[in-house]
Amino acid sequence: MLIGIDGLPLTSRRTGVGHYTFELAHALALIAPDEQFSLISQSPFHATVLAEIKTAPLLNLGLKNPATTLISRRWWAIGLPLYLKRAGIDLFHGTNYDVPLWNKRRNIITVHDLSIFSHPEKHKDDIGRRARRRLPIMIRSTARIITPTESVKREIVERFGTEPDKITVIPEAARQAFRPAHLHETAETRRRLDIKNDFILFVGTIEPRKNLSTLVRAFAQVTRRTSHQLQLVIAGGQGWLMDDFHLLINEAGIRDSVRMTGYLDDEDLRALYSSCKVFVYPSLYEGFGLPPLEAMACGAPVIASRISALSETLEDSALFIDPTDVEAVAKTIVDLLENEEQRIRLASRGLKHAARFSWEKTARLTLEAYYQVLGKT
Repeated sequence: MLIGIDGLPLTSRRTGVGHYTFELAHALALIAPDEQFSLISQSPFHATVLAEIKTAPLLNLGLKNPATTLISRRWWAIGLPLYLKRAGIDLFHGTNYDVPLWNKRRNIITVHDLSIFSHPEKHKDDIGRRARRRLPIMIRSTARIITPTESVKREIVERFGTEPDKITVIPEAARQAFRPAHLHETAETRRRLDIKNDFILFVGTIEPRKNLSTLVRAFAQVTRRTSHQLQLVIAGGQGWLMDDFHLLINEAGIRDSVRMTGYLDDEDLRALYSSCKVFVYPSLYEGFGLPPLEAMACGAPVIASRISALSETLEDSALFIDPTDVEAVAKTIVDLLENEEQRIRLASRGLKHAARFSWEKTARLTLEAYYQVLGKT
């Protein structure tokens, strides 16, 4: 069996979908050595992907960059379908909301979330318009849909009238790099990034739906209510509407206490997850919620939004807050900072919870979905 997997999320620095694509492909190749997997993209793969594939060679996982012409550069409509036919691909997995239009019976798509519909104002206009126009077509052009939570499955059924049996829920997982690090192991990273001993952490792309405005306002209150000399560390690539965000930090009077690191690799993230006083994730909408699960895997106590997907993913291993209530967010942070026993208890519970997820499990369930579509079960 030859499986094609969308490689476009691996042509730039990896964030959520890129990590999902790489970890899934790697795990699939490990658990199914008799099957062949190809990551396919018309654009060059990022250097980090090339390096990782080279250092951990798997004979059944390849990277493919098909040559394109003026016509086949219309990738989803012409270029990719032609390549799939020529290469003898049995099934294609669109890991980033897109699938080729000529391959309906042998397409699988992962729909990570529906934020472009539920929170259109939180997306760039051009990207949102394209996605809202294309996703209904993609959903009709696939034999099976994978979602990371029951929450997203319900949204798809309600919005598009999709048959529930067409949708398979397969949770994701924290990457292997995320495991607890001793405090002394994190010192070099914190020194290099100018991060003090006591800090509150957020990880994720800085974009409106992550609701960092609430976190900034809550942090300003926290600094006035506790004797801890705290920093707020925001780790992640910069998205959009950044001018308003920087203005808010200045207006809150906490500029000297906010550290924005930019994009970090997994080892640096592991160091921060492992040494933060508390990890706070006030997102307004998620499809799964990998950063808080990663934080748990490193032993961090987690505070997260009381929204459907996060409640499902994190269960009783986090403290939940109303992401629109600045006062409640601040109080929850202060209460946790002042209660060391609760912090330790919450961290321990989160560590055990995160261990229930693995990319091997994700890959096995995904492989089952492939076999079902191909009639191999």
